[in-house]
Amino acid sequence: MLGLGFGDCGKGLFTDFLTRNWNADTIVRFNGGAQAGHNVVLPDGRHHTFSQFGAGTFVSGVETVLANPVLVHPGGLLVEAEFLKRKGVNDALERLNIDSRCRIVTPFHQAAGRLRELLRKESRHGTCGVGIGETVRYSLTHPDSTLYYNDLNFLNNSLEKAEEIRIKLLSSFSETGSKNKEAVRIELGILQDSSLAKDWLHSIAPLTRKVKPSDAERIGKKLHSSQRTVFEGAQGILLDENFGFHPHTTWSSTHADALDRLSEEWELPESISHFGVLRTYTTRHGEGPLPTYDPDLRFSEIHNLSEGWQGEFRFGHPDEVLIRYALSCAGNIKGLLVSHLDVFSKGNSLRWNRAYESDRMGREFSFLRMEEGDPSKVIGISPERSGDLQKQMQRTEFLRQAIPVYEENPILSDSDFLERLKNVTDLPVLFGSYGNTYKTIKPTAEFESVSRP
Repeated sequence: MLGLGFGDCGKGLFTDFLTRNWNADTIVRFNGGAQAGHNVVLPDGRHHTFSQFGAGTFVSGVETVLANPVLVHPGGLLVEAEFLKRKGVNDALERLNIDSRCRIVTPFHQAAGRLRELLRKESRHGTCGVGIGETVRYSLTHPDSTLYYNDLNFLNNSLEKAEEIRIKLLSSFSETGSKNKEAVRIELGILQDSSLAKDWLHSIAPLTRKVKPSDAERIGKKLHSSQRTVFEGAQGILLDENFGFHPHTTWSSTHADALDRLSEEWELPESISHFGVLRTYTTRHGEGPLPTYDPDLRFSEIHNLSEGWQGEFRFGHPDEVLIRYALSCAGNIKGLLVSHLDVFSKGNSLRWNRAYESDRMGREFSFLRMEEGDPSKVIGISPERSGDLQKQMQRTEFLRQAIPVYEENPILSDSDFLERLKNVTDLPVLFGSYGNTYKTIKPTAEFESVSRP
């Protein structure tokens, strides 16, 4: 499952549903890390925001595989396992498999990432505050001292690496000082604490004792013996490190290529089906452009609050240009899963954005596709995977100034929305959700035309 937005598409809900409906026994997390927040609500009222465990973990016996290049936050796993115990899942760690090559997020990565965001002041990129970007950044610049899950079996080696990480990250803030606001002093204090590495390793020892590292061969055997596997993507295509709108992106590949690389390594069957997940309306949690943002849209989001490191949770109208762009970046998508179709039965109406107004910028940027016969309208954004951050920032610059061109008639029903979506994507919608539990998900009329994986 691949999110087709800026995250928060409904992947947790659909992972829980498909795990039950298609009798999956294994869930693979193949990108991102602890910054994921996949909400699952059960009919009996229990709720959990799945961060590192697969979102089908409420189903007895279902295992989670954290596959490289997932970034592992050991302390976060222990905390999440404890929360799951309180909700009736007593064996989450026993059902967890961690690739030995997964990079480890330390308290120092987390503090450094938060510090960078605080020091950007009004130029914030947006962060979940758990150290994902900083861990990737460090692994690229200091591969020899990068900490991997397998390293945690060797205390002296782990301590040496963790302390080196602390010192190197601290040196990158040598000019910061502690004269700034309290939040900066707190994070800087973590990097200055020479005793923390040892204490941290001691605190995560219960995880390494219970969950031994799995090599690629062992994971491959597990997946080959699986009756059915759900590959649960994190974040969304519009946050992808290559195709997203820099600098408001994640340090991870969120499209199908990330899974395809793992499939090739594990020699998995070519019959893996890729499904795109999206909402009826657009959302964005935190910094970055959202062209169809409408401050008058107000929906109940008790599990997506405008607080913490992510910041404001915003709502916008469905955006055909971004849907097309996400699909062009996502790879081969077999069908769609649509959440929040019940929004219309609650008396809400949405507007369908079909294009953006453009004049100077439309002529200036080669990645924009103009409407035939009307060069003032942008109807498409071409994906360019150049690795050039300046080009990615041009896409962001355009999106910030884009003015939506809405269709005249509002969207008043789920059937109206689905019809417009089908016309734009030419893809079948397999399932739609009309509430927040797996029991509110219904197959669409098109479901029978698509073979089950």
